Amino acid sequence: MPHTRNSRERRPPPPLDAASLERLALRYVERFATTRGRLTDYLVRKIRERGWEGDRSDPEGLAEKFAKLGYIDDRAFGEARAAAMARRGLGKRRVSGVLRQAGIDEEDAEALAPGIEARGLEAALTFARKRRIGPFATVAPDRPQREKQIAAMIRGGHDFTLARRIASMAPGEKIDALE
Repeated sequence: MPHTRNSRERRPPPPLDAASLERLALRYVERFATTRGRLTDYLVRKIRERGWEGDRSDPEGLAEKFAKLGYIDDRAFGEARAAAMARRGLGKRRVSGVLRQAGIDEEDAEALAPGIEARGLEAALTFARKRRIGPFATVAPDRPQREKQIAAMIRGGHDFTLARRIASMAPGEKIDALE
């Protein structure tokens, strides 16, 4: 049976070396906003998938080099991600978890914390507005529905006390009482 283009097996890509790893890293940072931790994880995964040829690989060193060159800025990434999540109505716990998962180190996370906390009430109100909770509801919920609303706000990363206060507000009630 003659080989057709579709029946041929694909050859695996060649193992990576230092130059090809740097090209992969450069392509990654030009396409995605990222952190040193995420870039390192990506490069380690690529080495595991394709293998390595040559001297010892150093994905962490390459990520550090890119950070020094200004291609990666963990703090700027964290600020942008935290602001975007706050605009979507997500709370401090949820934002902190995402930043930790993105590989933001402790020092940068602590520097970002005041900004995240400052947007806490605004983010909670945005969440409540989108979900029609508390003062943004059209009708007052019964107790089980209010408990579900509080649980949704907690999953969104908001503090229990604030979630309960917002969910307990009457539809149309002025939000000035929260501030």
